[in-house]
Amino acid sequence: MAKFLAELLGCTLPDKGTSSMFESRSQSRIGLKQSTKQKTTTFSTLANEKSLSDRKWESMPQTAPFAAMFDSSGYNRNLYQSKEDNCGGLYYHDNNLLSGSLEALIQHLVPNVDYYPDRTYIFTFLLSSRLFMHPYELMAKVCHLCMEHQRLSEPGPDKSRIRKIAPKILQLLTEWTETFPYDFRDERMMRNLKDLAQRIANGDEMYRKNVQQIIQSLIRKLASLSQYEEVLAKINATSTDRLTVLKIKPQSIQRDIITVCNDPYMLAQQLTHIELERLNYIGPEEFVQAFVQKDPLDNDKSCYADQKKTRNLEAYVEWFNRLSYLVATEICMPMKKKHRARMIEYFIDVARECFNIGNFNSLMAIISGMNMSPVSRLKKTWAKVKTAKFDILEHQMDPSSNFYNYRTALRGAAQRSLTAHSNREKVIVIPFFSLLIKDIYFLNEGCANRLPNGHVNFEKFWELAKQVSEFMTWKQVECPFERDRKILQYLLAAPVFSDDALYMASYESEGPENHIEKDRWKTLRSTLLGRV
Repeated sequence: MAKFLAELLGCTLPDKGTSSMFESRSQSRIGLKQSTKQKTTTFSTLANEKSLSDRKWESMPQTAPFAAMFDSSGYNRNLYQSKEDNCGGLYYHDNNLLSGSLEALIQHLVPNVDYYPDRTYIFTFLLSSRLFMHPYELMAKVCHLCMEHQRLSEPGPDKSRIRKIAPKILQLLTEWTETFPYDFRDERMMRNLKDLAQRIANGDEMYRKNVQQIIQSLIRKLASLSQYEEVLAKINATSTDRLTVLKIKPQSIQRDIITVCNDPYMLAQQLTHIELERLNYIGPEEFVQAFVQKDPLDNDKSCYADQKKTRNLEAYVEWFNRLSYLVATEICMPMKKKHRARMIEYFIDVARECFNIGNFNSLMAIISGMNMSPVSRLKKTWAKVKTAKFDILEHQMDPSSNFYNYRTALRGAAQRSLTAHSNREKVIVIPFFSLLIKDIYFLNEGCANRLPNGHVNFEKFWELAKQVSEFMTWKQVECPFERDRKILQYLLAAPVFSDDALYMASYESEGPENHIEKDRWKTLRSTLLGRV
């Protein structure tokens, strides 16, 4: 995981002649602190599950869309008007929660007869609490408070009291299971959930069906995740055998991407399908768990050994790398110069269509692939390419001034998405993912998790939750394009050149120009051809 973060955070848009964006050899423009401990194919999108509150209790506050949860300052300014600060350990300023002891914040999460926490608080605390304790430990505390404070553990509990509190407890469980379902892959989490839900269901028959709906919805989501991981593993196994030197094989059996899809717009659409469906499986907690460090107030040194569950986030970064290498492979593979030039112009058009769609991650992966050294050194090939459109795209993704041009375009796309009237009308926003990770990383590193008095720095976590919730909004947009199975299969499973094979193909296309390149070419020929 430490290597993954080092590679991810060290990346920027490469200049011509560098390696792929996430390659460890690429130079970092933003260094990591020395003292910092660093820690898919096409699938059907999960069906939108109706909230329990929509079905059973109209009086409950409705779950707001992620985009509406936070105002421009990072949190809901009317957050605590429904509850007086009658429990110690919470510090407010201008009616905004800024800090609190961990125990007081947990108390603030648990509803009672007269109070239900705001959605912004639920999301923010469930997201950030894993920096201080395991989700299963939080669930155990929440269950204990629900049972003890609301007398659910007593024999023959007061049914009238249960009718008042049960809908709120069930709504909290719904919020947790719908927004952070991956927490419940832990058997301890599932056991606590079922225990609390069963106590509520036993108190009154009318809640038994609600409990079943929560559990069944959660099980469906976890089953969908398992299926996704299985298919992803098969895809990875299919494409792990990287090509060595395709040029020794008969030209007739070689197939390039243009023969599979000669329409740049169609290819951009299929790339967007892959991006959105892989984004869909990234849990919001993965952004926090990627940077989990030991809480200084926790004596358990191994507390977070199993916390860094970021497999879907890492799989998405691997997809970026794959696309970059696929682009480089497709350009370096043709024997003839005019075919290589045609391939470069094709990918420039694909990148432009990605930009128009709002698919900034695929756009950057394509630019990264074209800027890899084996591609950028093909001077005779590039001389035949009309690069005006490519220059415009590079300008849009220019890393100077902290990617100012890109961030401006991203804000515009995000604003248009917010003003859409329906999910189908929403503008697609697929951010340049490594930059999003960087932003979250430096927010996490720039502010302490705890204040000198031991309080949790909740003001920091409002901002963290705002950034993650924005991502949650973007990933829920439905892809409006039709799927093309043949194109998707090629994008996901076609073998790609390794670094050495890319250089070998590049040298065979346009010979070495200096002693360094000549020495490398000789070494590669003896190494790669010796394997065939």
